[in-house]
This record gives sequence, structure tokens and C-alpha cells, in this order.
Amino acid sequence: MEALEIKTIFTLTVLGLRIPITETVIISWLVMIILIAGSVLLTRKLSIIPAGPQAILESGVEFLNNFAKNQFGAFARFLGPYMGSLFLFLLLANIIGVLSPVEIRAFGREFTPLFTIRPPTRDINVTAALAVISIALVVVCGFAARGFAGWFKHLLYPIPIMLPFNIMEFGTRLLSLALRLFGNILGGFVLMHLIERLLPIALPMICSLYFDFFDGFIQAGIFVFLTSLYITEAVKVHAE
Repeated sequence: MEALEIKTIFTLTVLGLRIPITETVIISWLVMIILIAGSVLLTRKLSIIPAGPQAILESGVEFLNNFAKNQFGAFARFLGPYMGSLFLFLLLANIIGVLSPVEIRAFGREFTPLFTIRPPTRDINVTAALAVISIALVVVCGFAARGFAGWFKHLLYPIPIMLPFNIMEFGTRLLSLALRLFGNILGGFVLMHLIERLLPIALPMICSLYFDFFDGFIQAGIFVFLTSLYITEAVKVHAE
């Protein structure tokens, strides 16, 4: 199916190495540009007494800080901003497909858009990369909280025979993070594509409320929640 294809937009040549720049890369850049521009616009004229968008923004930041402090303790200062940025990136990446023009075929006429915007999280390379970052944070924070000896000792918890299973857990968590996000976003994208082909006028707008907005929000929240849960377990010191 053409909708599942990851297209290469152009190719860069660096030191004789050809680097394909796919639509996933372009749309990911677009997501980051939107987030950076939004951050600049929302923070350029801050007042002592917050009102309107600033009040909502400060409420969100306060919630994030409290969440990070409760979950990560001494690591909240570093992990709080990352979790917030990760959630915003995933949320926008999941729902950005609603900005894409739709191909319409009706009454013997056909409208083919000049470009399409597809969620970058439907690409396994994106979700796998984010999952690797999450698991790497788990390991790094575990070392920082326990020390090398304490971290390796934790692999033997609660009994030494659990060592291979505790090691395997890192791999299963990585696969779980990557495949859950990828599968749900890709599945919703394919269903929306089929619905647009079936009835491109009204039905997609209704279905988009679930497959784009609600599901996109839920999947971003689940990914961030699981990442924070894994890190919390890593920095929590058992009475071993």
C-alpha cells in the first residue's frame, strides 16, 4: 500500500556517504520547528501576574515539576523538562496528520494534493529511537542513583537466579515501547486512509476525533508514563 511507504525526499552526500532524507525526517523537523516557535511566542512577554495562555502554561509547568519531583526525586531537575518535551513532541507528531490535505475522488473528478503530512511515529525508526533513548536513561539513572556496584547488585534482586530475566527485561521493555507506539499510530493511520478513500467528505472529520486526536494523546501519554515508571524503578533503592 502506497500509504505505508516511507518516501525519500532528497539525498545528502557527506564525505562520500549518501544520507537519504525521508519524509519522516522532514515532518519531524516540522514538529520541532512548531514546538520551538510556540515556546518562543508563549514566553516572550511574561508578566508577574499570569493570565490567559501564560496561566495555562504555568499550570502545566507546575504540574510537570510536581510530577517529576514525586517520581524522580533528585533527578527531577533533569528529567522533568525531558518528559515534558517528549510528551509534546509525541502528541504533535501523532496528530500532525490532520493538517494534511486529502485526496478526493468524486463525480468523475480527482483532486491530488501536492504534498501529504503523515505522522512520523508511524515509522518504526522513530519509535525505536525514542525507545532506545528511554531505556538508555533507565540505565544511566540507575548507575547514577546506585553506583556501579549497586546497579549490578540490583540485577540479582530479589534472588541471584533472576539475573538473566532482569537483563532480558531491558530488551522486552524496549520492544514494548517501540512497537506499542508504532503499531497504534500506524493502525490508526491506515484506518483513516481507508475511511478517506471510502467517504472523503464528512466521515473522516468524525473519525479523526478518535484516531488522530484521542488516540494520539493516549499513546503519547502511555509512552511517557511507561518511560517515567521504568526510570522510577531504576532510581528506587530497595532495602536489599
